[in-house]
Amino acid sequence: MTQHGTPGLDRTGILAGSAAYLWWGLAAFYWVPAKVVPAVDLLAHRAFWAAPFCAVLLLARGRLLGAFRVLRAPRSLMLLGLSSALVALNWGIFLHAMGQNRLAEASLGYFMQPLVTVLIGLVGFRERLTPLQWMSVGFAAAGVAVYTSALGHLPLVALGVSVSFGLYGAVRRLVQVDSLDGLFVETVLLAPFALGWILWHGGAGLGAHGHHVDVILLGAGAFTAIPLLGYIEAARRLPMIALGLLFYINPTVQLLVAVFAFGEPLQPAAVWSFSLVWAGVVLYLGQTLRRRRFGPA
Repeated sequence: MTQHGTPGLDRTGILAGSAAYLWWGLAAFYWVPAKVVPAVDLLAHRAFWAAPFCAVLLLARGRLLGAFRVLRAPRSLMLLGLSSALVALNWGIFLHAMGQNRLAEASLGYFMQPLVTVLIGLVGFRERLTPLQWMSVGFAAAGVAVYTSALGHLPLVALGVSVSFGLYGAVRRLVQVDSLDGLFVETVLLAPFALGWILWHGGAGLGAHGHHVDVILLGAGAFTAIPLLGYIEAARRLPMIALGLLFYINPTVQLLVAVFAFGEPLQPAAVWSFSLVWAGVVLYLGQTLRRRRFGPA
């Protein structure tokens, strides 16, 4: 713990979180070809196919039976039930935004989400900031304000994305179970509802849009679970504040993908916004690493 009550940076947590955020930043390459499938059908496939994927991973490690023991722990089961509902809500909002060509609003939500995470860390986990760390959060908040102002309004999509995922990370931090075990239980809780939807809707797009879309739907569970495992591991190892600021890797990569892969124009407001945000991230990480190496200033 640092002098200010916040855990120091954990190298594994940094790597796990950064990899997860990079994965999500590149996610458009995976999901855009499946836009012909309604968002709720995509959500059902994500939720259902993640369960067998996690089960196979646990079986390969000889831990499948141990993971089921979590179902007999009332507190853990309650928290994982809440976290599964929050992550399903987040998936649904993002997929709805993608299907309605409202990814700009979803992107704003990902800009806001780190500040929500920082707020949760300050209020819910009593994490404290040094003056320089407050300055870094201020830079990030200014970047979000610039982007919000350019958009012209504060959409519900952005609020839904940011709040649901910020709360998901906070709840998973409270569950004292292995990352994979916890994710398996979350997907097991969601799977019956997802399977019911898929069966009720005749496959929910499976077999209706060509083999390439079928591959996307069948692989949705693995594509969903892999970065979540990294994020959960990071949430367990890092302060909420560090976890929040590192999240800006995600919208930064999303912007680069949108501009250079999908030909969207690069707005001046986005340049200013990203510059302010990354100034805050670099300031926070630099000051935290300095304290870790040399001790409190």
